[in-house]
Amino acid sequence: MSSSPTTPLSYEQAGVNYDLIDPLKVAAQRAAAATGAHLAAHGFGEVAGSRGESAYVVDVGPFYVASIVECLGTKTLVADEMKAATGRSWYAGIAQDTIAMAVNDLITVGATPLVVQAYWAAGGSSWFADAERAQALVAGWKAACDTCGVAWGGGETPALAGIVEGGRIDLAASCTGLVNPKERLSLGERLGPGDAIVLLASSGIHANGLSLARKLAERLPQGYLTEIEPGLSYGEALLAPTVLYSPVTEALWKAGVRVHYAANITGHGWRKLLRHPKALTYRIHTVPPVPPVLKFIADQAGHDAAEAYGTLNMGAGFALFVAAADAQRTVEVARACGVPAWAAGQVEAGAKQLFVDPLGLHYGDGELNLR
Repeated sequence: MSSSPTTPLSYEQAGVNYDLIDPLKVAAQRAAAATGAHLAAHGFGEVAGSRGESAYVVDVGPFYVASIVECLGTKTLVADEMKAATGRSWYAGIAQDTIAMAVNDLITVGATPLVVQAYWAAGGSSWFADAERAQALVAGWKAACDTCGVAWGGGETPALAGIVEGGRIDLAASCTGLVNPKERLSLGERLGPGDAIVLLASSGIHANGLSLARKLAERLPQGYLTEIEPGLSYGEALLAPTVLYSPVTEALWKAGVRVHYAANITGHGWRKLLRHPKALTYRIHTVPPVPPVLKFIADQAGHDAAEAYGTLNMGAGFALFVAAADAQRTVEVARACGVPAWAAGQVEAGAKQLFVDPLGLHYGDGELNLR
């Protein structure tokens, strides 16, 4: 039985409870930290400050090597439902989403993406029999690699009947990059009071919050075909591909802008602005426009601003922390790359907390536990 449209729908009700997931992440990080010593046998060493960040960094001498692996999540289920409803394949965009999950994390540490690997685990060999869908996945994957200037090194395409549901596919990507020269490293050592916060626009939901979005579709009168604005269905809006932000970070380096810190705004929404462990206060004075699909989700799910901005990206997919003198230049470089951007706030001395002044929101230190 579907929920009443007037009943609020939380992320936890949709099957995602970060209070259960995050402790495992913390435990894994602590266990993993003890393995860093193995690098010494090869003459290398880990960059300890990268533990708990979005990518892991190793010092190999003349430069740093950064790496990441990320799973797409459940956005493929929306693509499959929309294929059934419209006859159109959406997997070129799905491919971009998957690469973006890895690349957008990698670049937070100042790395230039170098190589991407693919992991496409299907529920059976029959998934690949749909040639249009399979070729769209390949074409979209290559196009995203071209946008980011990375080599597609290879991958794995297992058929995992009994593990992955029949007719479905689980997509993931790993990415390796270089921090070269070493001064490009952006782990927050230079982050401090007076820095500006520049927010880069999202294209919509990206690839986080889809469990909530899918649950919401169950109680809409026409499901994914429900119009959220004239000519735009809910499903189509959800499937807008995730923005690839590496062209912006590469252009910033070439323009002479040094990024002090960066955050990929994915799960946990704007609480990700609190990611760095330093005790600093972050104050937002300019809020980017909210994409129609995210406003629709918040409205239909009955979320107030605190829950919406603490769960979804709400129009800001990436945050750059730069010197105040570089804020406007950062905005200009991003816009030249085709990504809307706003000098949206500043870093202040004080307790670790986030204020979103135009919305009257406050998030404290205890509301993001990733380390």
